[in-house]
Amino acid sequence: MTAPVKDMLDTYPLDLGRVDREALARCIAECFACSQACTACADACLSEPAVAELTKCIRTNLDCADICDTTGRVLSRHTGYDANISRAQIEACAQACATCADECRTHADQHAHCRVCAQACRRCEEACRELLTSLG
Repeated sequence: MTAPVKDMLDTYPLDLGRVDREALARCIAECFACSQACTACADACLSEPAVAELTKCIRTNLDCADICDTTGRVLSRHTGYDANISRAQIEACAQACATCADECRTHADQHAHCRVCAQACRRCEEACRELLTSLG
């Protein structure tokens, strides 16, 4: 999953500084994977017979998808890099993933798509926290 991301980081013409490239590549890949899972989960929730009971889950999925997608794009840009902006974006992503995972977990016994989404959110949250730790 991280191969194209890692390949792009490896071919970047400028020095990335002391950033942990493996942690960065994993975070970018997990952000995009989580965005896709959250978008698909929201769509699946909309197809459930009891859609009204899933309103909070749908909104949380869509918020998380947008934040993860933006984070992946921000972390993919290195020219004019601002560590403070990146750090804030990564922290927001980790929080959105934790919130979404918690919400999806409440529906996971009834809806497999929520279980899958919660897992993707936890992986992304973990990747964000790992990258934050490596940034110091």
